[in-house]
Amino acid sequence: MIKKISVALGIMAVLLSGCHQVETNEHQELLKLKVTSPLRKDTNIVKEYVSQIHAIRHIEVRALERGYLQDTFVDEGQQVNKGQPMFRIMPNLYQADLQKAKAEANMTKIEYDNTKALADKNIVSPNELALAKAKLDKANAEVNVANTHLGFTNINAPFTGIMDHLEARNGSLLDEGDLLTTLSDISKMWVYFNVPESEYLDYMQSKKNPSQEREKVKLKMANGEVFDQEGVIETIEADFDNKTGNIAFRASFPNPNKILRHGQTGNILMSIPYKDALLIPQKATFEILDKVYVYVISKDNKVEQRLVNIDGELPHLYIVKDGLEEGDKILVEGLRKVHNGQEIAVDFIAPDKAMSDLSLYAE
Repeated sequence: MIKKISVALGIMAVLLSGCHQVETNEHQELLKLKVTSPLRKDTNIVKEYVSQIHAIRHIEVRALERGYLQDTFVDEGQQVNKGQPMFRIMPNLYQADLQKAKAEANMTKIEYDNTKALADKNIVSPNELALAKAKLDKANAEVNVANTHLGFTNINAPFTGIMDHLEARNGSLLDEGDLLTTLSDISKMWVYFNVPESEYLDYMQSKKNPSQEREKVKLKMANGEVFDQEGVIETIEADFDNKTGNIAFRASFPNPNKILRHGQTGNILMSIPYKDALLIPQKATFEILDKVYVYVISKDNKVEQRLVNIDGELPHLYIVKDGLEEGDKILVEGLRKVHNGQEIAVDFIAPDKAMSDLSLYAE
């Protein structure tokens, strides 16, 4: 009997020892993963807007009279100065018209002088003198018209700018209004870009003080380089586009080196301030059906999947709109090694230290 009791006690001791060992092994097998908390701080994000670049003045140079193009004094792509001759339309006909108008004006002037001499002697009535004066005024007006038409045969640059493609060659017969070339003043450029309604409202609310300095922006050119001159937002159009929900902004950029040209494209870079932004590392998030989630660590060190709404994006950082609080603990590594409800061992890292190593990696 005593022997049987000893055997039973031995078996129980072995079983208890095995259970203790299993519990110990389970505790040792808990994953130890890095955890941090969101960081609260003021920051800025840079948003990009597709833009169209326009010269501050861009006009079509057209023929003002009908005739043959006699001379072209400029070339394509050339800078022309204000008042510089560009084209001449054959002036012969208009010179003849001017000579004819001057001759008729001289004849009318002689008639007026004779009538005035007779009127002074009361030989003719004042009405006849007034009629002669009216004819003289009309003749002088005809001279001015003929002189204007002749002047239209010389086409000079209305401002300093860059010429575009020549649309006519010497000897071409031009009709009134025919296009000769285009001229662009690129000393200053206007850059247009569309802003969504929500971002427009944020912009306007941040500009409550009318005397506040105009917003400065940068321009990323088509080659990916940032233009070396800073621009300012000068104006906003009056109406929203009902189809897109956008409104057009216009920024102006100085262009001293003539790098920018009319018709170019680029991206406006606008810095948007975020006060008391809640920041988390991008590598702490994962997506399911276009929604962003994080793993939050509960008080008993269990992993809980939670949806978060993202308000902005920085290099390797997200700005969280809602879904997290400043004191929450979130998983920053091993996201693919855990599942919802799993218990882990926590290796907490201070938020500022965690944000110092933000490069994304593939697990």
